[in-house]
Amino acid sequence: MKNLKFSLLTLGLSGMVMLSCSQKTDAGTNADTARDSGAVETADSAAIAAEKKKAAELEKSKLPKPYNEHEDAAKKIDELVQLAKAENKNIILQAGGNWCIWCLRFNNYVQTTPELKQVVDDNYLYYHLNYSPDNKNEEVFARYGNPGEQYGYPVFIVLDQNGKQIHTQDSAVLEEGKGYSKDKVLDFFNRWKPGA
Repeated sequence: MKNLKFSLLTLGLSGMVMLSCSQKTDAGTNADTARDSGAVETADSAAIAAEKKKAAELEKSKLPKPYNEHEDAAKKIDELVQLAKAENKNIILQAGGNWCIWCLRFNNYVQTTPELKQVVDDNYLYYHLNYSPDNKNEEVFARYGNPGEQYGYPVFIVLDQNGKQIHTQDSAVLEEGKGYSKDKVLDFFNRWKPGA
């Protein structure tokens, strides 16, 4: 019995010592875990951001590149105005660049959505007005009030057949998820076509 009491007492003390160690270790572990958790969250956030960037670059690489940064935009728009008069069409300038995934998405969306493509083809001459580090087309953008500074890219500048600016459209209101709303885009195109 004496041995049992000693064993229980020893076990009790060991348990207290272990409990004490466990608490101390847990407190240290909790602080380390919190610190490590922040590092893990930061690492996870960086990894997620890197994956998103990689996915966007892959998507961008597969989309058509409609912007020509070497083209004389002022001359091209003048040519489009002459053609618009002859064809009784308005002009849409889609301002942006091949660097802009939302610009490329919009172009691809219109080109691959028959209903949208038909409205554009029937009513507009469409031009991709380049804005890039190599060619900012500053004089052309100044002519239309530098809408990219206010709205970002893409931004749409609608001209009548005489070349007069009749509307500037922020693309953000046309977005839906990671793309564009067919109804909103169709409404935009129909609202600014000739005779509307």
